Amino acid sequence: MLNLIEGKVWKFGDHIDTDVIIPGRYLRTFNLDDLAAHVMEGVSADFAQKVEKGDIIVADWNFGCGSSREQAPLALKHAGVSAIIAKSFARIFFRNAINIGLPVIVADIEVEEGDRIQLDLNKGEIINLNTDKIYKIQPFKKFMLEILQNGGLVPHFLKKQSLNK
Repeated sequence: MLNLIEGKVWKFGDHIDTDVIIPGRYLRTFNLDDLAAHVMEGVSADFAQKVEKGDIIVADWNFGCGSSREQAPLALKHAGVSAIIAKSFARIFFRNAINIGLPVIVADIEVEEGDRIQLDLNKGEIINLNTDKIYKIQPFKKFMLEILQNGGLVPHFLKKQSLNK
């Protein structure tokens, strides 16, 4: 099963839409390196240069609203974001993130940018390692954890298919 996720926090506010996550002018390419180089450019000009593998986004309401472009969660994941925690998500963004193996967690937590947090999706806990405050969240269902562990819906399906032969 998926183990702990630990990373540095990047904070964002309400209504971070897919045009802010990956501006439309960069959608002429399917190259993930190119997309990741411009991720979050619409709200944080230097995010793509400063984000590190394992970092975690914590946002307020309605993260991922706007268009249904799958490039938004793909660019975040490829840039190194290991999970996103928000008070709420646009449903299509939520589903797209799970489909590509990027954990998205609905929770209202108190953190500062730069704090280190740890997520345990099996136990349903988020720990702010700077303050030792523990937040209980709804644990992920087994099938969702399997999709995330397998790297997304397509790899999960392919794995299930090969096991059934």
